[in-house]
Amino acid sequence: MGMASEFKEFAVKGNAMDLAVGVIIGGAFGKIVNSIVEDLIMPVISRLFGGLDFSNYFIPLSGQTAATLADAKKAGAVFAYGSFLTATLSFLILAFVIFIMVKQINRLKKEAPPAPPAAPPEDVLLLREIRDALRK
Repeated sequence: MGMASEFKEFAVKGNAMDLAVGVIIGGAFGKIVNSIVEDLIMPVISRLFGGLDFSNYFIPLSGQTAATLADAKKAGAVFAYGSFLTATLSFLILAFVIFIMVKQINRLKKEAPPAPPAAPPEDVLLLREIRDALRK
């Protein structure tokens, strides 16, 4: 089997296609979560902490002085811990949302009720009757 035919077999398998769709949907979902964190949650948190802008929390490593993170990055290396805090919060929200989704999907997948036990064969029933009769 040539490499091209092996690749074709791999690419059209259901698992590869499902994975591709999952990656595309995950990327789009990640952008939504990032927007929620950066545009909705972080401004509220910033407001609670006195109007601080977490995205501009940084420590200059090249001795530069700048008011914003973008200006500081242009001037040299920076330790941008505010961006890290935002990314960490975004990850935690995304992980929590995925956890809730998986939990709900598992809840919706109702397991089939257990099958009733099969009736015992007639010889077993007859032996039980004999046993019960002898006990009396």
